[in-house]
Amino acid sequence: MSSSQKNLSNYDFSMVPNGKGLRIALIVSEWNSQITEQLYNGAESTLIKQNVKKSDILRFNVPGSFELIYGAKHVQNKNFNAVIVIGSIIKGETKHFDFICQAVANGIASLNSNGICPVIFCVLTDNDIDQAEDRSGGKYGNKGIEAAVSALKMAKLT
Repeated sequence: MSSSQKNLSNYDFSMVPNGKGLRIALIVSEWNSQITEQLYNGAESTLIKQNVKKSDILRFNVPGSFELIYGAKHVQNKNFNAVIVIGSIIKGETKHFDFICQAVANGIASLNSNGICPVIFCVLTDNDIDQAEDRSGGKYGNKGIEAAVSALKMAKLT
């Protein structure tokens, strides 16, 4: 989804599936925590708003976005209906950004192809901190909210 010039986090929540009885894992990167905490808060509050019990939302922290892959794989077979991976990769001066973005996207895609529950990609890949802030509760909304809505839809699909 392109967020150019609009907030995509506004939903008619009557059209979002009810989460009653679902168990959702949130794997949260500790790197760029000022961003990932905002994304986590958006996801958690949305899940609760849609009737997922707080006790059925389990959080697992990992050091960085690259580790989101292992974190998601680790919990996929622990009776969750969906997993949301939350990270923030901000471009620096080296190619590290490109390698990490590619690896995380491919790793999560592989888990979705081969895993037993959906893994929702809530990893910001921004050029600078301002872009990350705009997408984690700023003018373009909160991608954590969008990830939670996707998790509810995918959990009901399975």
